[in-house]
Amino acid sequence: MTERGAQIADATERELLSFRVGGQEYCVDIMSVREIRGWTRPTPVPRSELWIRGVINLRGTVLPIVDLAGRLGIAVEDASERNVIIVVHVRRQTVGLLVDAVSDILAIPESEMRPQPDVTSNTNETFIKALTIIDDRMLRVLDLEAVLPDSTRDAA
Repeated sequence: MTERGAQIADATERELLSFRVGGQEYCVDIMSVREIRGWTRPTPVPRSELWIRGVINLRGTVLPIVDLAGRLGIAVEDASERNVIIVVHVRRQTVGLLVDAVSDILAIPESEMRPQPDVTSNTNETFIKALTIIDDRMLRVLDLEAVLPDSTRDAA
């Protein structure tokens, strides 16, 4: 393959960060990930959504922590030292996602991404952008814009 052909092939791949939530595997586009942190107990925020664990101080910035299991409708467990916070940036907001563990960074060809079958009961809350199979494991690619509500829209 020529050098230009290799660049074109690389352009059709997406790098994804894979992680586990509630015994299931998910992933997000690596370009939205800012950092991965160990578990820090957040300060609860009164009258927030049930899936918002609270906020933490991230180098002088107040960072909301979203319990991804709760947001996805998976049974929520008590967080422990084994949990991880994935700091992501979506739209104009930075948020921490509480997950069970980070698994891997994967380079997946676009051609191996499959659309999610239309099996959800609430079409307004489709959090899965695509599905892919890696080593006989089904990975769900999250649509972070759907998972994380637009704070500017919600404030209006």
